[in-house]
Amino acid sequence: MATTNDLKNGMVLKLEGQLWTVIEFQHVKPGKGPAFVRTKLKNVMSGKTIDKTFNAGTKVETSNVDKRTMQYLYKDGDDFVFMDGKTFDQVTVAAAVVGEAEKFMLENQEAVVATHEGTPLFVELPASVELTITFTEPGLQGDRSTGGTKPATLETGAQIAVPLFLEQGTKVKVDTRDGSYLGRVN
Repeated sequence: MATTNDLKNGMVLKLEGQLWTVIEFQHVKPGKGPAFVRTKLKNVMSGKTIDKTFNAGTKVETSNVDKRTMQYLYKDGDDFVFMDGKTFDQVTVAAAVVGEAEKFMLENQEAVVATHEGTPLFVELPASVELTITFTEPGLQGDRSTGGTKPATLETGAQIAVPLFLEQGTKVKVDTRDGSYLGRVN
């Protein structure tokens, strides 16, 4: 247990049986009335974000979420197998927990796996990854470096929009949060 005065960004709270991560918090002391804490919370499981206000000093239940950097080994049916590089423990994570991260994961890639009481909660990839384009239509006459985009398939099977001048076999940098093209890699 902690009080709302102890809140920090990244802290995990257990509210109404669900886990919420503190994204932002602000202590407010108005001229009249008692102080309060305004927070922005993100649901650990669903990713839903809410605003919640607490009276200052209110007790809140905190929860321990273990975040460890692990190596993605392979896909086993619908599940994904990760290994802790220090202890060599292997963790099987369901596809529903991995979610959209699956589109940008290559074998032997590092990712942060968050667990609560032994149950995997989510998988967090680095902000950007480098992947190779395995298929894209050839560019048309008159293509230029600025302007339109075309669909491209990456080595993980994900589809992203890339500039017209890029060709098959080109290595590109992709934002893992929204799947956007960030640039070519030399």
